[in-house]
Amino acid sequence: MYAALTWQSLPTLETPLLLLDEQTMQRNIVRMQTRMNSLGVAFRPHVKTSKCPEVARRQLAAGATGITVSTLKEAEEFFGQGFNDILYAVAMVPNKLEHALQLLRAGLHLTLLVESVAAAEMLSQHGRANGVCYEVLIEVDTDGHRSGIEPADPLLLQVASTLQNDGKQGARFKGVLTHAGSSYDLRTPEALVAMAEQERSLCVLAAENLRAAGYPCEVVSIGSTPTALSATSLPGVTEVRAGVYVFFDLVMAGVGICSKEDIALSVLCTVIGHRPANGWIITDGGWMAMSRDRGTQKQEHDFGYGMVCDVAGKVIPELAFTQANQEHGVLQWDGQAQTNIAQKFPIGSQLRIVPNHACATGAQHQRYVVLPAVGNELQVWERFGGW
Repeated sequence: MYAALTWQSLPTLETPLLLLDEQTMQRNIVRMQTRMNSLGVAFRPHVKTSKCPEVARRQLAAGATGITVSTLKEAEEFFGQGFNDILYAVAMVPNKLEHALQLLRAGLHLTLLVESVAAAEMLSQHGRANGVCYEVLIEVDTDGHRSGIEPADPLLLQVASTLQNDGKQGARFKGVLTHAGSSYDLRTPEALVAMAEQERSLCVLAAENLRAAGYPCEVVSIGSTPTALSATSLPGVTEVRAGVYVFFDLVMAGVGICSKEDIALSVLCTVIGHRPANGWIITDGGWMAMSRDRGTQKQEHDFGYGMVCDVAGKVIPELAFTQANQEHGVLQWDGQAQTNIAQKFPIGSQLRIVPNHACATGAQHQRYVVLPAVGNELQVWERFGGW
């Protein structure tokens, strides 16, 4: 279906489909890796955004060390594609132990995460019972955003104690991890710099408290895209994680850490109808193509279900993506009333929608149609979903 296609082939492709601008993506990859290199830390990208080995290979080629995943299916898929240093950055639970064990026995260098004594005991017991040693980080809460243990909470030492073993069976305490997800709600450079320092200092404090109690803490892992791009120095940190930076999106543009021109992802859709009296243009790109994520609602500019552009990627400010049904997108024309929208955007014409949240929009699709950095021939990169 997609063999030997060029830019000129786009009108022939069935829509909606996910477009990826490789040149913009590569620029984003280089920007982040260059920053991490200058700060003197390892970089472990979060591949949940792309779920695509072709993308992750470019991140590693730029200098990344290992990858981060949010599901064990991601770990399995990427391991099958040759990736062998993977951090599963979601707290472990009993019904995932056998999957993790299978991956470990297959040869994957897998690091797991806990945030409770119960989870630490579970991993230790399972490791001993099966003759393996799980490598484990403890999640630290540095911003009250989600989960984790506060740096000064005695529970931190209890969890580390539960993970101690002879290094051959059970579970081995390896370090600490945090994610300043509240950075997504910030809007000024000053606030982002402050949050980046808060994330760093509190995670380093947790590591220091553990070391003072006699627990080696070799890994201090922090990160979110906004804080990674806002940190000014990272003493005490060993690695940074970030994911959405590879594509960026409208939420990140609203936070202020990228421009709209840095967004590498869009959904190509086709005009299928009009309601002239309402000023509506109907497309085949509803929320099944875009997702229901309305992350820009909380920001200065609400883009509805996404920012509308022409097929070349030029913004059409008079069109607002105001409503979405499962397979129908409703674009509201806010320009001059006398404009004949049916003539301006006839049936079969194409538009590109830039997403609010790249991770959520990507999750709606099975592949990327790639606008290549070099040459004119379109490429197709497979992505996967599910758990």
